[in-house]
Amino acid sequence: MEPPDYHLLTINGGSSSIKFALYEAIQPLTCRWQGTIDRIGLSGTKLTFQAELGKPPVTIPLAAANHPSAAKALLDWLEARPDFSRVKAVGHRVVHGMHHIEPEVVTPELLAELHRISPCDPDHLPREIELIEAFRQRHPQLPQLACFDTAFHQTMPRVAKLLPLPRRFDAKGVQRYGFHGLSYAYLMEELRRLGDPAAQPGRVILAHLGNGASLAAVRAGQSMDTSMGFTPTAGLVMSTRTGDLDPGLAPYLARTERMTTQQFYEMVNHQSGLLGVSETSSDMRDLLDHEPQDARAAEAVALFCYQAKKWIGAYAAALGGLDTLVFAGGIGENASIIRARICEGLGFLGIAIDEERNGEHAPVISQAGGKVTVRVIRTNEELMIARSVLRVSLGVKGE
Repeated sequence: MEPPDYHLLTINGGSSSIKFALYEAIQPLTCRWQGTIDRIGLSGTKLTFQAELGKPPVTIPLAAANHPSAAKALLDWLEARPDFSRVKAVGHRVVHGMHHIEPEVVTPELLAELHRISPCDPDHLPREIELIEAFRQRHPQLPQLACFDTAFHQTMPRVAKLLPLPRRFDAKGVQRYGFHGLSYAYLMEELRRLGDPAAQPGRVILAHLGNGASLAAVRAGQSMDTSMGFTPTAGLVMSTRTGDLDPGLAPYLARTERMTTQQFYEMVNHQSGLLGVSETSSDMRDLLDHEPQDARAAEAVALFCYQAKKWIGAYAAALGGLDTLVFAGGIGENASIIRARICEGLGFLGIAIDEERNGEHAPVISQAGGKVTVRVIRTNEELMIARSVLRVSLGVKGE
């Protein structure tokens, strides 16, 4: 085991942000500090840094017009910190990993493969590759690990992966992969730590509800199905993404609106979902504030809850029943009214919410003695990345 002053760095690159955190490479893993670069490519780009939980964060304005300049700014800031010299490995969240089933040390061959599959997710993969390459250029001797968001779902049965397209596309890798895997892996580890009897042999539905939202059906600890598909655009309606959509809309809008493929992509990923339906905001907090006087906001909220309810029903059917339901993500963890509306009417599955517990965001919000345990768990993708780095790069089994 490495000496206790060795550190691990985690990088979670998004389409307009970069989250980062530093962990001590000892068991149990301890986060020393964490931060975020927000609004990359927009006005008001800033680096927010929190040295200790509970203390006010420090904000530094940045001139980062694009992702390469944001990566440079992050590296400049990291290198100015004395504790960066003790970083022994870096772990990156990589959204799309195709058929990779485990975290892997970054090699030139793996980078070449990521470049090749980057069209699968042009909003995330190119940004994540840029971050990896920026670290390789400035610190070529520093080991880097790719932690794939799709890996958790590699256990899905063949029937759940198939897309009903001509078989030649399946041979080229066009199938359902699923995402939010790092979050789901963390939630399952938490269920085991909490001693939930459904964690290993049981039937679990995990609901990661945030700006990006998806659900996963898990049986005996393995992913059986998930709502996102070949790309993160599929499944449940999200903040700015449509979720599942009639494919006939693409040629229809091409004919009637002269919409190009790129315009359609921009619309379904960045202009739709809660934002598109409400015409005001992609933030669930804003919509809940506005719904009493704005029918559009009310419809957006209702659509989100209705679709989530349908996915829970579908996955209970796929699993042959349900033992535990977990809410996570920014909406799932913090919006008690959304949890209540999603669970309303699901008593036939054994789901019954305790109003008081739900309002207090208690760890268990189901009624005492209920058939299905309903939990709220704060997910932690960065900690899951750090655990992978500790295990793969340093040969230590993390906790």
